[in-house]
Amino acid sequence: MSLLTRAEQALNTHFDQAAGVGAPSRLVAAMRHAVFSGGARIRPQLCMAVATACGDDAPQLTNAAAVALELMHCASLVHDDMPAFDNADTRRGRPTVHKAFSEPLALLAGDGLIVMAYRVLLQAGAQRPDRLIALMDNMTTGVGLPNGIVAGQAWECETSADLGQYQRAKTGALFVSATCAGALSCGYEPEPWAPLGAFLGEAYQVADDIRDVIADAATLGKPAGQDVLHARPSSAQALGLDGAIAHFDHLIAQAASSIPACSCRDMLRQLVQLEAERLVPKALCDGYFKTHPAVAPARIRAPH
Repeated sequence: MSLLTRAEQALNTHFDQAAGVGAPSRLVAAMRHAVFSGGARIRPQLCMAVATACGDDAPQLTNAAAVALELMHCASLVHDDMPAFDNADTRRGRPTVHKAFSEPLALLAGDGLIVMAYRVLLQAGAQRPDRLIALMDNMTTGVGLPNGIVAGQAWECETSADLGQYQRAKTGALFVSATCAGALSCGYEPEPWAPLGAFLGEAYQVADDIRDVIADAATLGKPAGQDVLHARPSSAQALGLDGAIAHFDHLIAQAASSIPACSCRDMLRQLVQLEAERLVPKALCDGYFKTHPAVAPARIRAPH
């Protein structure tokens, strides 16, 4: 079974169990719309891949940890799309939750997914209480203050923000939680796996900055040009497109080289490289620079 298939199956199982019977049907539909919308599932895949490298002796706990982190991620997207933040009409090529179901239901759906994440992890962790506290702390670190998703989104509300700190909080923190959760679910120390999450998470945010400039709404599945519109910190604005692409390539190389020695090292490196090409395809970059020669880079980007 592929990591993606495992992640999707775990999400379906845990979502249905946590939603239960008798909940408000439109709220459940809004939450399902947020979660099952064709995401890449890279965070749960990373968690599961690291767990595999660590022996994966408690696969149900690994699955729950992976699902909980993905639910937190989906919740953050629901809130990020709302009029108070990005006011986005589309996400992954579909109407955002507040457009499809109303703003009140979107707010409740995001809140509901956060609570569901804790419930999923708590229920699975009851079988391994010796590992549960560390997993809970790891998840809250990736989501809360001072450097989790909440802080990352809050930096957008400040008059100024350090670009690296913003990127590490908004995107990188949950990637670190994902790789660390894979180790923690198996009873391993998480520290050796934190750099992989940190480098890949920062690369994801840099890629998002690049794509916001060079891709159109149809390619992105959401509105383009949002960083300039909302005056958000952006690698593409701070470094220029060529500089941002070079920074992205460097982060990907650092992510691949940071993977600890293990039997799954090649598999993890392949996962990193495949994600790099999916995030910032060479063809997309070349196509943009061909139609915008004034901003063409001084070098030709090599494929990963």
